[in-house]
Amino acid sequence: MMTEETIQDGKTMALIAYFTIIGSVIAIIMNSDKKNPFTAFHAKQGLGLNLTYMIVGYFVSSFDNFSISIGFWIAMGVLFMYGIYSAITTTCKEVPLLGPLYQKLFSTIA
Repeated sequence: MMTEETIQDGKTMALIAYFTIIGSVIAIIMNSDKKNPFTAFHAKQGLGLNLTYMIVGYFVSSFDNFSISIGFWIAMGVLFMYGIYSAITTTCKEVPLLGPLYQKLFSTIA
């Protein structure tokens, strides 16, 4: 169980984890000493979202179609905003569809 103090200590790194892949890596490295479970949860979610963005974005870019690209951008934007909102409101809500997969894939990280 996470205490309010644990959540407040990890809130900044939890937010940083969602801003680019570099932010995710920074959050994971900074959390390696403290082992804050709140930061670890959001670092996994942020890392998963950033990797998904890069991998799927690579394939979406090959279509060279505005409708497909804008759909991808909106979907990823919603998922990132959901994760950021979860970190700001100090909750541990997994992002829809992919959140449980990220927690399972990155269970050894953070």
